[in-house]
Amino acid sequence: MAYEHRYCPNCATPLQMIVAAEDSGDKERLRCPACAWTHWNNPVPVLAAVIECTDRDGQILLARNAFWTQRMFGLITGFMEAGESPEEGIAREVAEETSLQVSSLSLIGVYDFQRMNQLIVAYHAQAQGEIRLSPELAEYKLFTPETVRCWRAGTGFALADWLRSRGHEPQFIDWPRRTG
Repeated sequence: MAYEHRYCPNCATPLQMIVAAEDSGDKERLRCPACAWTHWNNPVPVLAAVIECTDRDGQILLARNAFWTQRMFGLITGFMEAGESPEEGIAREVAEETSLQVSSLSLIGVYDFQRMNQLIVAYHAQAQGEIRLSPELAEYKLFTPETVRCWRAGTGFALADWLRSRGHEPQFIDWPRRTG
């Protein structure tokens, strides 16, 4: 659940949507009318990994988050910790969430995920070892590049770019549109 800013952290005054002049012009943001503190609401960087299991014929590991109600599988993701590089962060996340050890990392790309106010930094991780999931994950599946399906959001675009870089045309899942 996202944290909602309601009060100024400096003076405890209720925040309001206020237009103010900024370098790029007038911008409406959540601001404190008493001390002018501004909640910038900048995107949060998120690390993601397309995990290629080198000891399982190069299959790709996707996992289902324990909190997801649908039976969807996605990339391993997580947040950087203070004092670590993005590469160290994604290697740590892969180890924490799957027990796999990363032997090689390469940057796939950086992706805008506005729905979640995130900026995704995606890596290709070659990894090996016994798969043991953290309590954060409910289950995993292994896919060949020919059978994996991408999704049209967030990390799904990173998976598609990785597949293209390996000479595979990505196949996308078409989710039914919500009505009402």
